[in-house]
Order: sequence, then C-alpha cells, then structure tokens
Amino acid sequence: MSVLVNKDSKVIVQGFTGSEGSFHAQQMIEYGTNVVGGVTPGKGGSTHLDRPVFNTVAEAVEKAGANVSIIFVPPAFAADAIMEAADAGIEVIVAITEGIPVKDMVAAKNYIKNKNVTLIGPNCPGVITPGEAKVGIMPGFVFKPGRIGIVSKSGTLTYEAADQIVKAGLGISTAIGIGGDPIIGTPTKNAVELLMEDPETDAIVMIGEIGGNYEAVAAEYIRSTGNKKPVVGFIAGQTAPAGRRMGHAGAIIGGADDTAAAKMRIMRENGIHVVDSPAEIGETMVRVLRGEAASA
Repeated sequence: MSVLVNKDSKVIVQGFTGSEGSFHAQQMIEYGTNVVGGVTPGKGGSTHLDRPVFNTVAEAVEKAGANVSIIFVPPAFAADAIMEAADAGIEVIVAITEGIPVKDMVAAKNYIKNKNVTLIGPNCPGVITPGEAKVGIMPGFVFKPGRIGIVSKSGTLTYEAADQIVKAGLGISTAIGIGGDPIIGTPTKNAVELLMEDPETDAIVMIGEIGGNYEAVAAEYIRSTGNKKPVVGFIAGQTAPAGRRMGHAGAIIGGADDTAAAKMRIMRENGIHVVDSPAEIGETMVRVLRGEAASA
C-alpha cells in the first residue's frame, strides 16, 4: 500500500499541451508514472507526448480510466479545472498552479467537500511514491524508496528533507507537498493522518512554516494517537518579521501562535522531535528510530 499515488494510478495532465504541462508530463513519464493522457479543450482527438489528448476530464475518465489528475492550468482557470476533475470522478487532484485567487479556491474547496476526492495543493510540488509514481514537479532522483513519510508546506524543503533522509541510509514511503497558500485542499493534519494510517510508513517528517495554525492542529492530532509513529519536525521562517508575507501566500505571522518559535514550542509539547535546521532532519530521524533522540 502507498499513500495517494502508486504504480497503478492512471494519471492525466490538465493543461497537457502547455509549456509547463508538457515539460513536467515528460518528466513524470520518464520517471515511470502511468500517465494515460491529458486534457486541453479544443485539442481532443490529437496526441501529445505519445499520449491521447481529451477535450474534457470526463472524457479522459471514460476512455482512459483516469483516477488521478495533475493541474498546470493558468491561475484564472485553475479552480474551474479542480471542480471539473472532481465532477468527473477523479479521486486525487494535484493542483500545481500558483496564484489562484483566494475567492476562487474558497469556492472550489466548498464545491468538492462532499465529493469523494482528495485535493493536494494548490501551489505545491505534488506527491511522490518513490519508484512507483511521481505526480508533481519534484526532482525524482532525490527520492529513494523506504519507510519515512514526508509532509511539507515547502517544495524545496521537501527535496532537502528527502535528500537528508536518503543520505542517512533511509528512504521515503510517500512525500506530500501540501502547498503554501492560505486555502489548500489537504492541511498538514490530514496529510499526516494518511501517513499515520499507512502500514508501510514507520516515521514522519513534518515541515511547516510561519503563518496559520496547521502545524498546531497536526501536533495535537499526533499526540492524540499516542505518538504511535515518531515525527521529526521543522518550521521555516524562524527569522521572519511579523506582518510581512514570506514567499508563500499563507506564510504571514498574524498572531502570537503564528511565529516559528511558538509553533516549535507547541510541536515539542506534543511529542514531536523538533530540529532547528533542516540540515539536522536526517541524523535526527536516525537517532529517533534508534530511540536516542528526545523531543525537547
């Protein structure tokens, strides 16, 4: 079992024939992901990257059996693309697009909430189950198969954590880049829960950043499980000034509990092994698995 995507996932690319969609679809195909086609309205019936192009997601589901979609649609149309995929019965939607208007995402999230769909993103690097499927923009060579799960708000720190874990002699079960926008489909807690319930994941790396309360909610959930799997945590933005957005649209300190220091304290209080630098993730995970690392 793997989380969200695996070798049997049938992936389509929305925005397939655009420059971003083409580039990353080619990368996913070369990685071995089962990309069964793509969607570009008006270009249905043609082929691209030796895969069929469909006019609609519903057509891709009907003719290619698609059950996972990755979205490279421009911001103004991306929320509509999310809703179209959910309507068509896609089970996992990965929205890579950055800059989707907040009001559009509020509408899209509300629209899909009662549908049997998991939305990852937007403004995220995607999801990878190493050796099986890469549904995203991450450099696949960094990720080696193993039993450590990763949940991260940051794309580059997802890659850094994976590199640390692999260099420490471990590997990755599934890495989930949840995205850094204020409105995302799968908050930290929900993504951590997927890995907590995955029998092939032994421990988790949880990477957060300033702004919002996702990490605090996840930390309380982790404690509620009895800390059944060890979690190593890191918070980005430790030197960020209050009130200034840092990179991600959701990374802005709005209150006392939004700071990196407050989040790190809350995480430690809930039994998470917090590191001060991402360079310490791999070695800390090794010590945790040996039973040597403390959570404070």
